Amino acid sequence: MGFIVIIPARMASTRLPDKPLADLGGKPMVVRVAERAAASGAARIIVATDHEAIAAACRAHGVEVCMTSADHPSGTDRIAEVARTLNLAPDAVVVNLQGDEPLIDPALLAASAALVGPEVPMATCAHPLHEAADAFNPNVVKVVLDKLGRAMYFSRATIPWHRDGFAQSKDSLPAAYVALRHIGLYAYTNAFLQTYPTLEPAPLEAVEALEQLRVLWHGFPIAVHVTSSAPAAGVDTPDDLERVRRHYAS
Repeated sequence: MGFIVIIPARMASTRLPDKPLADLGGKPMVVRVAERAAASGAARIIVATDHEAIAAACRAHGVEVCMTSADHPSGTDRIAEVARTLNLAPDAVVVNLQGDEPLIDPALLAASAALVGPEVPMATCAHPLHEAADAFNPNVVKVVLDKLGRAMYFSRATIPWHRDGFAQSKDSLPAAYVALRHIGLYAYTNAFLQTYPTLEPAPLEAVEALEQLRVLWHGFPIAVHVTSSAPAAGVDTPDDLERVRRHYAS
């Protein structure tokens, strides 16, 4: 089954004003993200936005765009509106790609979409951590999997906790220990995408400040594609923007 990529994009950013329109090698960032999505083999790529300047930039570069309400609390709600507007079938697979990921590996989109089906309505990605500093960094979200490759839990804490290894040292990771960093890319069936915004927020979600815990708390499985290496980081800061600009200038 083919899949659709929807890219939520909004202007509001305290650290990088007008971030979706930041120039990357002669094209706006949101257009570069759409180009990466197109390399994934997706059947359709759509930018979801509430800002006319973003919509105009997309149209100028031949990128499909759908205007949405300005009142959505999250990107997930925004793409859910687009899926309703498009009248997608319940079993259609939708990939949620953030608009500040101009260097995302397109293969991750296809891999996460391939894991979605009737029994598993949502999927995401992860990669192994190799540095102790990352394993103990609360800004690096970790995930542990069951034997089927589905998420058991996401946390900012160091999971799984290696009791004996960390008792000896926290300066390096124990031999044969594998911690997985969660990559914030999601795929869903449209039926679940429409259900997700109606789910009651979970206590664990509030404690960890991780929305995906709402899904597990309500008993829905999340499949996880594990890639061997970390994808290129997205754009959150001015330094990130300069790093990506150097990539497109090379």
